[in-house]
Amino acid sequence: MIRVLLVDDQPLIRSGFRALLDVEDDIEVVAEAGDGREGVALAREHLPDVALVDIQMPGVDGIEATRHIAADPALAPVHVVILTNYGLDEYVFEALRAGAAGFLVKDILPEDFLHAVRVAARGDALLAPSITRKLIDQYVTHPPATRRDTALRELTHRERDAVALVAHGLSNDEIADRMVISPLTAKTHVNRAMTKLHARDRAQLVVLAYETGLVTPGSS
Repeated sequence: MIRVLLVDDQPLIRSGFRALLDVEDDIEVVAEAGDGREGVALAREHLPDVALVDIQMPGVDGIEATRHIAADPALAPVHVVILTNYGLDEYVFEALRAGAAGFLVKDILPEDFLHAVRVAARGDALLAPSITRKLIDQYVTHPPATRRDTALRELTHRERDAVALVAHGLSNDEIADRMVISPLTAKTHVNRAMTKLHARDRAQLVVLAYETGLVTPGSS
């Protein structure tokens, strides 16, 4: 059973998402919160698999709530998915940097919404390759100041190559084709890189790859 926490300051929005989720046999809404502070408290209380968090809320917003959840080791199993009205707006990249696993636009089709919740709960491909490419297109033209990260030195050459390809939006199968290795080996490289870089998921790898200068805008 997939346990979901809804965090949104608009009761009508929460009700709509709950109505979609409650009819699914494999999904259970365990709690609802009207702001980020309450959302973090309920995440600690219920330890959901997925926290759907609105990005803009009064008081503690979605970015700050995500930051609190990502910083708490006890909440490591919680995958935060940001909800936004505007798609790839200026706040989404900051939310990913704070530790969000991905994001959904609120006008998403119901079937796509349910699929995304299940994908997030599995903990794999939390940012679909197409979304990763859009993220890159939107933000790498104005990247944050490059920082040096000594953790990159711990990566093998193959792991660095795999991270760079993740940052370009490739799936594990596409990475395998590019590196001429098996999909399982590609997944192993990515997972080991996430462990060494203390990245929660692929979204974090994308952010780290650009922030550390491992890849640069326009590179391929």
